[in-house]
Amino acid sequence: MEEKKKISMVTLFTSMLMISAFTFGGGFVIIGMMRKKFCDELHWVTDEEVLDMTAIAQSAPGALAVNSSVIFGYRISGIKGAMISALATVIPPIVIISIVAMIYSSFASNKVIQIALQVMRAGVGAIITDVVLDLGRNVFKSKNIVNIGLMFAAFIASWFFGVSSIALILIFIVLGLLKTVLNRKEAAA
Repeated sequence: MEEKKKISMVTLFTSMLMISAFTFGGGFVIIGMMRKKFCDELHWVTDEEVLDMTAIAQSAPGALAVNSSVIFGYRISGIKGAMISALATVIPPIVIISIVAMIYSSFASNKVIQIALQVMRAGVGAIITDVVLDLGRNVFKSKNIVNIGLMFAAFIASWFFGVSSIALILIFIVLGLLKTVLNRKEAAA
């Protein structure tokens, strides 16, 4: 059993390290990559758990990528998994940013680099769209009318009325807590 645990820790570390090293575009992109790795490939978590973990990661202060990796790691292997995931997630950006900082002035105005960065932005947009569609599809699969309605309400509030994402997250935290309290009262009765 201990040997299996060590193998899963190595797999967790190397998976998070590779995801972090080769994912450009921030938190939602890395969540999509974690979902593909840990849900679709390794079957360590379910789609529903990914949705729940994403919601928790968004509501916590800090970088979404690191929050997500900590939550995924904790879900997979407790405190040790959370620490290993966090370490594996922060190593690549620290190394890359350190290297870029040392040589930034020599390529900041290079037209080829500027074009490459623009192309990368387009790719990031496509990946974020893929993640949003996957998460939205999972909400529809739940066939929970309330959740589907809340998803559309959040979209309308954000897109058409400019409601802050922070405000929406806080509102949904309160709604989630209220739902939990009501479900516990029903279960106790």
